[in-house]
Amino acid sequence: MTTVFEAFMATAEAAPDHAFLCAPPAPGRAYHPGGLELTYGPTRAEVVRLRDRYAAAGYGHGHRVALLLENRPEFFFHYLALNGLGCGIVPVNPDYRHDEILYQMDHSGADLVVAIASRVADLEAVARERRTPLPVVAAEALPAALPSPGPPPRAGAPGSASECSLLYTSGTTGRPKGCILTNFYYLNAGAWYRDLGGVVRIERGRDRIYNPLPLFHMNCQAVTATCVILTANCLVLPERFSPTRWWRDVATTGATVVHYLGVVPPLLLNQPAAPEERAHRVKFGLGAGVEPQLHEPFEKRFGFPLVEVWGMTETGRIYADADEPRQVHTRAFGRPRDRFEGKVVDEHDREVARGTEGELVVRWGGPEGPRHGFFSGYLKNDAATEEAWRNGWFHTGDVVRQAADGMLYFVDRKKNIIRRSGENVAAAEVEAVLQAHEAVAQVAVLAVPDELREEEVMACVVPMPGAAGDHALAARLVEWCLERLAYFKAPGWVLFVDALPTTGTQKVQKAQIFPPGEDPRARPEALDLRPLKRRR
Repeated sequence: MTTVFEAFMATAEAAPDHAFLCAPPAPGRAYHPGGLELTYGPTRAEVVRLRDRYAAAGYGHGHRVALLLENRPEFFFHYLALNGLGCGIVPVNPDYRHDEILYQMDHSGADLVVAIASRVADLEAVARERRTPLPVVAAEALPAALPSPGPPPRAGAPGSASECSLLYTSGTTGRPKGCILTNFYYLNAGAWYRDLGGVVRIERGRDRIYNPLPLFHMNCQAVTATCVILTANCLVLPERFSPTRWWRDVATTGATVVHYLGVVPPLLLNQPAAPEERAHRVKFGLGAGVEPQLHEPFEKRFGFPLVEVWGMTETGRIYADADEPRQVHTRAFGRPRDRFEGKVVDEHDREVARGTEGELVVRWGGPEGPRHGFFSGYLKNDAATEEAWRNGWFHTGDVVRQAADGMLYFVDRKKNIIRRSGENVAAAEVEAVLQAHEAVAQVAVLAVPDELREEEVMACVVPMPGAAGDHALAARLVEWCLERLAYFKAPGWVLFVDALPTTGTQKVQKAQIFPPGEDPRARPEALDLRPLKRRR
């Protein structure tokens, strides 16, 4: 098998009656409010029907189709149908606003957008501004004849090196970078998850994996879904994470594996005790970011282990602290294994002594070369690709330390990335939006701690002369961001300052804004605007 479509078709042939996709009941939800469960056989029929419709319209090897379909089972009908033709997909974050989607559609060169009906008008507004034509269709009411793509398909049949998806991930520059991910990346990532071992035991045809993470992220759409396909198992897709519905969903869907982010354990621990929290079949949870002081209490209360992992969109493979005894009182996330090599280096790429903090760099150590199984590069940005791979290792931007026994421990992230509830927020992107406001003379955006969301966005703002740095202005700035960015990128904290420290070239020196060890939230003049951050 060289494509995800081929893997899916093989499983559908071998296990047509096995459950593949499950949407838990959610009264009031716009789609499948009573829940939905699909087996491989009927899903295959719908995938083949859609594949033939796309093929009839001229879609084929090398085309790209953007999908704004939220966490709906229908996402997989289109994704697998397009993959069968050699088309790459461009999943769109439904929280993105106009400018963010316009950038993504411009940069990706998507040939078509398939969106839920409620967002078609938003996408049509984007299409009117894109430099090249962008047809938009509603998934719920596809036209009899789909709009045809402009260029003809690429020669040759799709294979392992063909693009499967273009996933956008924030970097240290303002705009997200498009990660080109191949069929081999997907198949390898799914098999890697399947074979992690230790506490992570995936049983063919017997597991139901509950993953509340969005389908525009590699965790759910690439790693988990491909593992499910390779093992004839079921992917349980809630609309999004809900602490009040979590245990009811997990119990009623028969989930045997759950995925989490750091925000999940504290919110679940804060819920009142309920019978469902122990009336489940969960064997283990897989995720990242659980606070060490909450790890053991979570496992004791709910009755299953949480396995901490590390991975990135660019790497595909993951490390995992999956072997007993797991180090639940630390931020351990596993050891390099099976030729997925890792080491800790200083700013000159020299390996540091064990126990010393430094940047984690990784590579594949087999004869296929260091980039085997990783992303194929950043679209239209060879310089960024080569910079990330300097000296033959992929530079993760994560600060870690490694113990004498090889165990890796997460310490922090380098520089400009803010990690909020699993979303990467590029500070430079938020700064660019704030700087465009007429009341802002200068701004620096940085991460501050957050007890629930791991990190929150803080904006340190120098107001323009005559502008009052007060709560009213702070609220206007947050609203300004909410109109232009996904809600999670807007500042949760605003601090007005008289000046920001800069270099001789006027670059803000963020490390000098606050003394080492100070929590900026504790300053009396720090304004808490988190209640304003809501999905629009």
